[in-house]
Amino acid sequence: MTATVRTTKIVTLALACALLAGAPPALAQTAQAPAVRDAGHDFDFEFGDWKCNLKRRLRPLTGSNDWVEYEGSSIVRKVWGGRANLGELELDGPAGHIEGLSLRLYNPASGQWNISFSNAKAGTLGVAMVGGFKDGRGEFYDQEMLGDRAIYVRFIFSDITPSTFKLEQAFSGDGGKTWEANWIATFAKVGS
Repeated sequence: MTATVRTTKIVTLALACALLAGAPPALAQTAQAPAVRDAGHDFDFEFGDWKCNLKRRLRPLTGSNDWVEYEGSSIVRKVWGGRANLGELELDGPAGHIEGLSLRLYNPASGQWNISFSNAKAGTLGVAMVGGFKDGRGEFYDQEMLGDRAIYVRFIFSDITPSTFKLEQAFSGDGGKTWEANWIATFAKVGS
């Protein structure tokens, strides 16, 4: 290496160091990804046996306000030490019998949960909803088809206590500008 090339490299390095020294702290530091909160136990509140009351809108996004009620039970079991769980729902009401299965999987890289649901009639897992919990409230979203129409779907877990919680599903047919609830479930822990 010639003296000129070596001098040029030293001057370039010195200039870079001088620029970084005067740069804002965010630029002077090595770029780091923000820390992902470990949310792997956010569903721990739901483990166990629950009584469930469900109100379901019969014809969502049609302008109808006809609802039916169901009563039944839910059992949620942890899998993989709580980083996944399996929920079984069984309800009866005037509109019939509902058997549902919910699979929730935690993604540690994103810090979010994926929720997939199936009912016994269909026998297939639906589109996974993605989201998480913040300040005691869980929000999960996906996009699905309702008939021949693409809609957004939202789950909200709220009013969480050691012995109760609420789950509301809502649909949006206008890209998330407005939401219409179509599934409102309240849960009470068995034995509480």
